[in-house]
Amino acid sequence: MTLIDVAIIGGGASGTTTAFHLANKNKNVSILEKNISPTERICGGGMSAAVQNWFPFTLMPIVDEVITNVEFSWCNTDKVIAELSGSSPFWIVKREKLDSFLLDQAVNSGCHLLTTFNVVNIKMSSNIWQITALDGRQIESRAVVIADGSQSPWPKVFNLGPRKQKFASTFSGRVKRKGNLRNETARFEFGLVSNGFAWAFPLNNEVNIGMGTFLENKNSIPVNEILKSFLPDLGFDPSEVIGQEAKLRVWNGHSNLNGNGILLVGDAASLCDPFLAEGIRPALMSGFEAAKTLIYWLDGNVNSLDNYTKTMKTKWGNSMAWGNRISQVFYRFPKVGYQLGVKRPTAPKRIAQILSGEMSYEDIAKRVIKRLLFQTSSS
Repeated sequence: MTLIDVAIIGGGASGTTTAFHLANKNKNVSILEKNISPTERICGGGMSAAVQNWFPFTLMPIVDEVITNVEFSWCNTDKVIAELSGSSPFWIVKREKLDSFLLDQAVNSGCHLLTTFNVVNIKMSSNIWQITALDGRQIESRAVVIADGSQSPWPKVFNLGPRKQKFASTFSGRVKRKGNLRNETARFEFGLVSNGFAWAFPLNNEVNIGMGTFLENKNSIPVNEILKSFLPDLGFDPSEVIGQEAKLRVWNGHSNLNGNGILLVGDAASLCDPFLAEGIRPALMSGFEAAKTLIYWLDGNVNSLDNYTKTMKTKWGNSMAWGNRISQVFYRFPKVGYQLGVKRPTAPKRIAQILSGEMSYEDIAKRVIKRLLFQTSSS
């Protein structure tokens, strides 16, 4: 059996990003994907244009819409519009197009793709990882990257990621026309979803529709009820939406993302933004940083992969710690949060800057939380 450098479990955005950067540096890398080919993956599809910095090729061929305005509302009224400024706008993509595009880049750079490889066992023997598929196929590698999404069982198996996983309950759907959603405009609705929000992101002649709750809630989202309230304002009928509910693993505290020759990326690493549910940017960031650390390690320049966890804490986790605190206060007192956190003259611009990657939650959190707590305690 041939020993490879890195086996990547999962061919989504984070796994393919990792694979591309490794293959681009002539590492022997394989993606182990349980599906035959990329499937339709309906999600918000929003990402900061700043992600372009992690790739030597342009991502514009798969960008459906460049967002220049963000519209906020409370129960479809009391609307506020923020204009995105600066050099990093907000992009909307079809997730399946993004994944397929990055997979092509990885394969063209020399990465091997093994499909219908449904991983059932991962174990280490004499510092070599052995990965076994349901059909009996085996791969041996020096390192393993876990990139198989929010439902991955492997973080728990290897005691990586948050000790207590936190999940957002979500619904993601798509409408096959634009309705009356303005071009280049993303919509966030904060009044209709308990402990969360709904969104509408434009694509080329389509719209991604979604909603999520971000505080622990044992009850399921009343999807149909919310769609009946939200969609008419966008010019749609609820019957037009094709979608599904899912649990999305979100950031829940600083945690170890690597072990001995193994690391987590993307949703498997619980990196999704706990306030605005942004998942693509941390997926691509983690893939880039994972590959960088693995290259140093494979070349013998470092003895462990620990720098990956440290880097993700600094570049993403510290901001998410503040985002988590904002989320805990905002979604418990959403009406107050909307009045004080969104309707303030500078607030929409700040949220827009967070979406575009120009600011972090850490930059604004102390003032926001202090304002929210003061108002809720005095009301």
